[in-house]
Amino acid sequence: MPQIGNMHASQQARDGVTPISPVPLHTQIRETLRRYILDGRWAPHSQIPSESQMMSSFGVSRITIRQALGDLQKEGLIFKIMGKGSFVAKPKAFQSLSRLQGFGEAMAPAGYETCSRLLSAREIEASAVVAQRFSLNLGSTVFEIQRLRYLNREPISVDVSYFPLDIGQRLIQEDLATRDIFVILENDYGLNLTHADLQIEAICADEFLARRLGIAEGAPLLRMERMTHAGETPVDFEYLYYRGDAFQYRLRIDRS
Repeated sequence: MPQIGNMHASQQARDGVTPISPVPLHTQIRETLRRYILDGRWAPHSQIPSESQMMSSFGVSRITIRQALGDLQKEGLIFKIMGKGSFVAKPKAFQSLSRLQGFGEAMAPAGYETCSRLLSAREIEASAVVAQRFSLNLGSTVFEIQRLRYLNREPISVDVSYFPLDIGQRLIQEDLATRDIFVILENDYGLNLTHADLQIEAICADEFLARRLGIAEGAPLLRMERMTHAGETPVDFEYLYYRGDAFQYRLRIDRS
């Protein structure tokens, strides 16, 4: 179990915790514990010191420690197991929305291993939404590809993608287990992917998604709806269902 150790006042100040600061003690302790987690001092799934140990180390009351731990739990940095204590949560993988990238493209630079399992590939009658996105007549045929995406060999998302027939029929002959569709469209088919329109919402996993992702039915998911264009031509419309407990999107917004 990680130990904070007995700290005198000078040591507390060095660690960012001092009784004379105008910042509340529980906030100082929360930031100190957050630093231990984010800098790797406390590894994912390791047990953190007990409330009593931290009361002694920081010289504060139990309610102060509980306030700090409660904040960290709300942020998803720790989780509690009844009767056992608090543990460091596994950090969520994330993808920036500031660039249009495929899943593998986004994860590889961070050292993640990615792969996919093809669930289905078929010609289907376009739904009203899909037909509208591709500017097709209702009832037109499109190509649907469903994949289960893995991150470090754990299921992370279910991707349901729709393509014009000519593109979909070519894609099914490709190595979709190890290659991003974006890479194939650009490098193999010579399409210049320019931009995507997207929206994100929170949903609950239905029985199909829960079974594929290995989570409980009703568990939270992030659903991204994305239409990708080559020039002004729509080429790839998809629903991406990501596990809410293991993945997040990030976006930088500048104020001009």
